[in-house]
Amino acid sequence: MISLTKKHIKVTLIVAVLLVSAIGMMVWKQKLELSASYDETLEMQFFFFNVSFSLAIAYVVLSFLFNKWKEYRQLKNAHSKAQLELLKSKIDPHFFFNTLNNLYGLAMRKSEHTGPVILKLSEVMRYTIYKGEQDVVSLRDEIAYLKQYIEIHKIRYQKQVDIRFEEDLEEKEFMVAPLLFINLVENSFKHGIEGLTDEAWLDIYLKAQGNTVSFSIENNFEPGKAREGGQGIKNLKQRLALLYPAHHELLIEEKEGTFMARLNITLS
Repeated sequence: MISLTKKHIKVTLIVAVLLVSAIGMMVWKQKLELSASYDETLEMQFFFFNVSFSLAIAYVVLSFLFNKWKEYRQLKNAHSKAQLELLKSKIDPHFFFNTLNNLYGLAMRKSEHTGPVILKLSEVMRYTIYKGEQDVVSLRDEIAYLKQYIEIHKIRYQKQVDIRFEEDLEEKEFMVAPLLFINLVENSFKHGIEGLTDEAWLDIYLKAQGNTVSFSIENNFEPGKAREGGQGIKNLKQRLALLYPAHHELLIEEKEGTFMARLNITLS
């Protein structure tokens, strides 16, 4: 109500200035034309009303353009936010479906791993649902989430997989967008490790220093079966473009049976 009243007052003042200036220009222009000789006072009065009218018109035009720009920015921000929400919801369900199938097998065998897998899966799902809604999370929470995800894979695989996860973080708290690295980890499992019968390995290294977070992941795969990335990698690229435009670098390389991805993010 207060903002509406202020808007009405502003509009009223602008209209009043325009009317007074327009009338003043007409009156003093007529006096100038009827004046027998040059009158500096009349000229100054006409000039004053002319400037007042021009400034009022300029204000109206600039205000109109500024409001249109604000509307555009609001629409763009709303669109970007909607895109982000959609992309965050596209965490590959392949992992959940496979884990549930494995859980069924573990339960039928009355395996001692059934309980731990259920607990870890619930923690992963809780993080995905609740933390995934936030704009930023602590990097340490994101690391814990990735480790839970990896532990589930370790339990459910019926083969030996050499997985190493190293981290190098400064003492200060780093805040990043949630679910930022999971697509790369998913990709390494889905298109690399799962296709190997033995000697599968996965190396993950995460470093945070200054205002830079660096994440690298490397794994082997069976040549001819792996690809540079599925929908998860595409989603990650789109999210990075929306979240960290001009402040990230994603390098993906695939050669000689090895997949490698490096992501560097500069935090504000």
